[in-house]
Amino acid sequence: MTPRTAWMFNFAGWVLFTLSAIGFVWTTWRAGDMIGLAASLFFLIACLVFLVPVWATRPHHRD
Repeated sequence: MTPRTAWMFNFAGWVLFTLSAIGFVWTTWRAGDMIGLAASLFFLIACLVFLVPVWATRPHHRD
């Protein structure tokens, strides 16, 4: 597996986690569950924090 392919799988995984976190935020918001909403927001923030270094260290096409 090339470094770029490994990076693409890693990035796709974090994007999917981020999308699920957005879904959790939405459903807990609609349900009025404030504790669940807080936990979902922390999960979303954590996903975004993990996406930053993944994006910053992405290999270029020539690698």
